[in-house]
Amino acid sequence: MKFEEAIEWIEECNKLGSVLGLDNMENLMNAFQYPDEKLNIIHVAGTNGKGSVSTFISEIGKVHGLKVGRYISPTIFCYQERFQINNRNISKEKLAAYLTEIREVCELLVEGGKAHPTSFEIETLLALLYFAREGCDLVVLEVGMGGRLDATNIIKHPKLCVMTSISMDHMQFLGNDLETIAKEKCGIIKPNTAVVSALQDLEVEEVIQNTCKEHNVTVSFVDETAIEKKKQNTKKQSFVYKQNTYEIGMIGSYQIENACLAIETMRIYQQIANISLSQKKIEKALLQAKWPGRFQIIGTHPTFVVDGAHNVDGAKKLKESIDLYFTNKPIIYIMGMFRDKEYEKVIDITCKGVAQIITVATPNNPRALSSLDLAMEVQKVNPHVTTASSIDEAVEMAYLFAGKEAVIVSFGSLSFLGKLIDLVSGNQIVRSDNHGQ
Repeated sequence: MKFEEAIEWIEECNKLGSVLGLDNMENLMNAFQYPDEKLNIIHVAGTNGKGSVSTFISEIGKVHGLKVGRYISPTIFCYQERFQINNRNISKEKLAAYLTEIREVCELLVEGGKAHPTSFEIETLLALLYFAREGCDLVVLEVGMGGRLDATNIIKHPKLCVMTSISMDHMQFLGNDLETIAKEKCGIIKPNTAVVSALQDLEVEEVIQNTCKEHNVTVSFVDETAIEKKKQNTKKQSFVYKQNTYEIGMIGSYQIENACLAIETMRIYQQIANISLSQKKIEKALLQAKWPGRFQIIGTHPTFVVDGAHNVDGAKKLKESIDLYFTNKPIIYIMGMFRDKEYEKVIDITCKGVAQIITVATPNNPRALSSLDLAMEVQKVNPHVTTASSIDEAVEMAYLFAGKEAVIVSFGSLSFLGKLIDLVSGNQIVRSDNHGQ
């Protein structure tokens, strides 16, 4: 298949939806002789922060000369982003070749009376195959959803399991209380590994501790008492962790904790992998790490921020960051949400007292909440809300409302942030003088 045909095929596979369970993955991995066995894998689960923590970990590995494969979802700019080695996307040619090879196996499985793998299962196999054949020294593998029954949990021997912040999300699949969700996330923990975790609610911490005891593995938590935040502005943040000073270019109040989790992870990984990490190189890696769509400033005059907050915990962290960086500034929201998220709670956390809210539907997604339905829900807590028929219109309206002093914040589903970033960063919006230019 050529690249375009390969993308068409994977989009067809998307119609199979999500299937929790490892039977399909077992069939695929068996056909390709378990490529994960050749890899040193750090497996990352959690509700929020997986992308940021994985970015920091990958960057630390890269600056130490390691060839680091990274599997991520969702993507923001292009499909190839899912499969990266040292921050470079897989080429279109290689992607098409891998999908062609995997398609042939999928067809044989179906002929043999087995289920056709889903797109995420195919992508997970592709990632492991690609990283193994390219000879990656380290692989950072992000869980898609949950953990226990996630396709990535087909791997047998992770070197490390990492737990980012765990909170309520995907309840229709993972359970209706925090303890149940935490147990699903902890399903990636296996014997003969080690676990590193972010700061967690007490009931989540207890689940992690108990799961580690069951498997007789060690667990390390980020030490909250060892974090001292120094400088936080819209350019960079500095902090002290365990008596070492760091700077990060990724802003957002939550990124300091994410960076500390990455530091803890790589400190333990160096012992497991018997490698030596330089403090100076760790500092360099954290400063140069970038992860788009997470409290990212993409425009100035007025300031324009995008953030992937789409659940309750993400909304709390977004609000905390807005209050930290933009105290007493008028805030304009562009907001899009999925119907299956707790959008009422997100609205309650974020929308009170905001100068103006523009609602928009995530384009080309059946899970999208309509801009009108979202606006009607927002109106219950803030009358200053209007709808937009497209991302382009929402951005134009935001500039009209903002003037020079306001801050525009776009948040919600990551799936529309890529177009919005391109739109604003590429200066494709025509703005008159009174829009802040």
